[in-house]
Amino acid sequence: MKKLIIYIFNLVILCFVIPIIFTIRFDKKEVSMIYDESTDFMDNNVKNDDIKNHKESDNNLNDIVLSDYKKYNTVKVYHTKSNDIQEMILDEYLYGVVSAEMPASFEKEALKAQSIVARTYTIYKIINNAGKHEGADICDDSNCCQAWLSKEDRFKRWSEQEKEENWNKILSAVNETKGKIITYEGKPINAFFHSNSGGTTEIPINVWGGSNYPYLQVVATSGEDGYMQYYSEVLLSEDDLVEKMKEKYSDFSIDFENDDSIKIIERNDSRKNQKHKNRK
Repeated sequence: MKKLIIYIFNLVILCFVIPIIFTIRFDKKEVSMIYDESTDFMDNNVKNDDIKNHKESDNNLNDIVLSDYKKYNTVKVYHTKSNDIQEMILDEYLYGVVSAEMPASFEKEALKAQSIVARTYTIYKIINNAGKHEGADICDDSNCCQAWLSKEDRFKRWSEQEKEENWNKILSAVNETKGKIITYEGKPINAFFHSNSGGTTEIPINVWGGSNYPYLQVVATSGEDGYMQYYSEVLLSEDDLVEKMKEKYSDFSIDFENDDSIKIIERNDSRKNQKHKNRK
């Protein structure tokens, strides 16, 4: 009778222990599979801490979810000069974007910020611009999408002494921000960027018309007045002014003797908030 009780007791214990053992093994295998699947689009520098940090990211500067990053791991780029389409790894494409859009002499943190903006802009284009460039996600024309240069073309514009240092600096900026994008309400923003705002940003609707973006508003940008293109001036003769106006308005006429012939009749929000009132 005693042996029977011991036997039943051991059987009950086994019934509880065996499922626990298999559950632990299965969980470990599942985590391993997720990580293994990620290695074909994340480099060897990705650690478990990176996955943990993903969960702790700020709401506006988010890591791309691993499965999503795999989906956007490649980008099809239309080269306007050669009229062909090239498929590239996303971050390898960004090396060419950052090197074309920002001087490598800029501070490392500025290059990292540019990397995040360019990555966000690219993924936004992949998601929202289907059909704009037939068969491609984005083009290399800065007037249409964003600039891009091959490593070879970029090296031609640098001196022999700075080539490797500059290129490694750009690679580092892109790699150190791997997976980082800017989001609004959980979606990548249309991340317009510029070299100089002139002291205040402008809302897109006042530039291109169309829809407005709630995440792009008028804000003052300090520290830009030292930039060489912060201020510009164009001088036109009276004849040049009339000629240019008639290209658009054939019946244009003006009395230059009247001081009220040329005046500012309205300012947009960015100029109203402009602190630098002495700008011409």
